[in-house]
Amino acid sequence: MAANHHKVPDGKKALNLLKKSTRLRPRLAIILGSGFHQAVAEMTIEKEIPYHTIPGFPPVGVAGHSGRLLLGKLAGVEVLVLSGRAHFYEGHSMEEITFPMRTAAAFGIRDVLLTNAAGGIRRGFKPGDFMAITDHINFMGTNPLRGPNPPGLPRFVEMTHTYDVQLTRCITQSAQTCGIKLHKGVYIAVSGPCYETPAEIRAFGKMGADAVGMSTVPEAIVARHHGLRVAGISCITNIAAGLGGGTLSHNEVLETAERVKYSAAGLLQHFCSIYGKTA
Repeated sequence: MAANHHKVPDGKKALNLLKKSTRLRPRLAIILGSGFHQAVAEMTIEKEIPYHTIPGFPPVGVAGHSGRLLLGKLAGVEVLVLSGRAHFYEGHSMEEITFPMRTAAAFGIRDVLLTNAAGGIRRGFKPGDFMAITDHINFMGTNPLRGPNPPGLPRFVEMTHTYDVQLTRCITQSAQTCGIKLHKGVYIAVSGPCYETPAEIRAFGKMGADAVGMSTVPEAIVARHHGLRVAGISCITNIAAGLGGGTLSHNEVLETAERVKYSAAGLLQHFCSIYGKTA
């Protein structure tokens, strides 16, 4: 059977829409995954654009993801916030789910903070913990850079230092300021949408993974394709299959995300404050 290859969306219309929408030209973008949306309440929002009105942006269909692009300030720092993301498991192509990241890069974003909800693999992780991502494993079965390469960008992307040390230090300092215990570790991305089996989790642990989720890695790869600095935070919303004694559900993810939403918002707010002094 022939591979289902999707055409990369044309980014000019989306870019023109953003440029006409605001005079702000932020350097920092934040993608809000499950558990992090309370950060929007702390923003001074200048412009709010629903994804469905932006040419090329895929629709968001998962509970906990609002599907809005926000332009404004957080802790005094100009930011572009993607509130919610489309996922590969929803049936979108890799090109489609990473299109917002390519649009952000074209808009002038130089640094990106990726956030997500994840299952904890490492022993000692508890629901509600946070983890700064220091590296990742792409176990999604495909790569967003597969196919024609956009003009002017490298064909082969170096990934040794995907998660920027300086930006990760900003996360660490933010956690200290907030009094939040912060783990550091490796995030493994799977395609989903089913949760992993206990055998898969045992295998991922042996591979060196500390947390597992169904997003973030495609965005990190495309961000590095454009030369952006990347940082990542996972909210550990559940203990992975076979480790916690019970079964998994999306409701558990949402319940934990709701419980820690103010801590997550504070983490991002202080990150921006520290970022603004060091960038």
